[in-house]
Amino acid sequence: MPLKSINCDHLENFTLAEPDKHECEECIKSGDDWVHLRKCQTCGVTLCCDSSPNRHATNHYQQTGHPVIISAEPGEKWAWCYIDQEIKMRI
Repeated sequence: MPLKSINCDHLENFTLAEPDKHECEECIKSGDDWVHLRKCQTCGVTLCCDSSPNRHATNHYQQTGHPVIISAEPGEKWAWCYIDQEIKMRI
Protein backbone atom coordinates (compact mmCIF):
# COMPACT_ATOMS: atom_id res chain seq x y z
CA MET A 1 0.00 0.00 0.00
CA PRO A 2 1.58 3.32 -0.99
CA LEU A 3 1.78 5.96 1.70
CA LYS A 4 -0.36 9.01 1.09
CA SER A 5 0.40 12.53 2.14
CA ILE A 6 -1.12 13.29 5.52
CA ASN A 7 -4.23 15.40 5.21
CA CYS A 8 -5.95 13.90 8.21
CA ASP A 9 -6.60 15.78 11.45
CA HIS A 10 -7.43 12.50 13.21
CA LEU A 11 -3.89 11.19 12.63
CA GLU A 12 -2.30 14.49 13.57
CA ASN A 13 -4.24 14.93 16.82
CA PHE A 14 -4.69 11.58 18.56
CA THR A 15 -3.05 10.71 21.87
CA LEU A 16 -1.02 7.54 21.49
CA ALA A 17 -2.16 4.58 23.60
CA GLU A 18 0.54 1.93 23.20
CA PRO A 19 -0.49 -1.72 22.82
CA ASP A 20 -0.73 -3.49 26.16
CA LYS A 21 -2.53 -6.67 25.07
CA HIS A 22 -1.51 -9.29 22.58
CA GLU A 23 -4.87 -10.89 21.95
CA CYS A 24 -8.12 -9.94 20.25
CA GLU A 25 -10.60 -9.33 23.05
CA GLU A 26 -13.56 -10.46 20.91
CA CYS A 27 -11.85 -13.54 19.43
CA ILE A 28 -10.98 -14.70 22.96
CA LYS A 29 -14.68 -14.53 23.89
CA SER A 30 -15.72 -16.60 20.85
CA GLY A 31 -12.74 -18.98 20.82
CA ASP A 32 -11.59 -17.80 17.38
CA ASP A 33 -8.10 -17.13 16.01
CA TRP A 34 -6.70 -13.88 14.61
CA VAL A 35 -3.91 -12.91 12.22
CA HIS A 36 -2.73 -9.47 13.42
CA LEU A 37 -3.85 -7.06 16.12
CA ARG A 38 -4.91 -3.42 16.12
CA LYS A 39 -5.54 -1.06 19.05
CA CYS A 40 -8.28 1.57 19.00
CA GLN A 41 -6.86 4.95 19.96
CA THR A 42 -10.18 6.23 21.30
CA CYS A 43 -11.15 3.52 23.79
CA GLY A 44 -8.05 1.29 23.92
CA VAL A 45 -9.63 -2.01 22.89
CA THR A 46 -7.33 -4.48 21.09
CA LEU A 47 -8.98 -6.31 18.18
CA CYS A 48 -8.11 -8.33 15.08
CA CYS A 49 -7.29 -6.95 11.63
CA ASP A 50 -9.10 -7.32 8.31
CA SER A 51 -6.95 -10.34 7.39
CA SER A 52 -8.51 -12.14 10.35
CA PRO A 53 -11.80 -14.00 9.81
CA ASN A 54 -13.87 -11.76 12.11
CA ARG A 55 -12.44 -8.33 11.23
CA HIS A 56 -13.21 -7.09 14.74
CA ALA A 57 -11.24 -3.82 14.46
CA THR A 58 -13.17 -2.67 11.38
CA ASN A 59 -16.45 -3.85 12.92
CA HIS A 60 -15.59 -1.80 16.01
CA TYR A 61 -15.06 1.30 13.87
CA GLN A 62 -18.36 0.72 12.05
CA GLN A 63 -20.23 0.40 15.35
CA THR A 64 -18.51 3.21 17.29
CA GLY A 65 -17.06 5.65 14.74
CA HIS A 66 -13.70 5.58 16.56
CA PRO A 67 -11.45 6.72 13.71
CA VAL A 68 -7.83 5.78 14.55
CA ILE A 69 -6.18 2.42 15.15
CA ILE A 70 -2.53 1.53 15.50
CA SER A 71 -0.83 -1.76 14.84
CA ALA A 72 -0.44 -3.78 18.03
CA GLU A 73 2.18 -5.97 16.36
CA PRO A 74 5.76 -5.82 17.71
CA GLY A 75 7.98 -3.61 15.57
CA GLU A 76 5.13 -2.08 13.54
CA LYS A 77 4.83 1.69 14.00
CA TRP A 78 1.87 2.99 12.04
CA ALA A 79 -1.57 4.47 12.60
CA TRP A 80 -4.61 4.24 10.32
CA CYS A 81 -7.63 6.52 10.03
CA TYR A 82 -10.78 4.77 8.86
CA ILE A 83 -12.56 8.04 8.06
CA ASP A 84 -9.92 9.57 5.80
CA GLN A 85 -8.38 6.25 4.66
CA GLU A 86 -4.92 7.58 5.55
CA ILE A 87 -1.90 5.93 7.11
CA LYS A 88 0.83 7.59 9.15
CA MET A 89 4.15 6.05 10.04
CA ARG A 90 5.05 6.64 13.71
CA ILE A 91 8.55 7.09 15.11
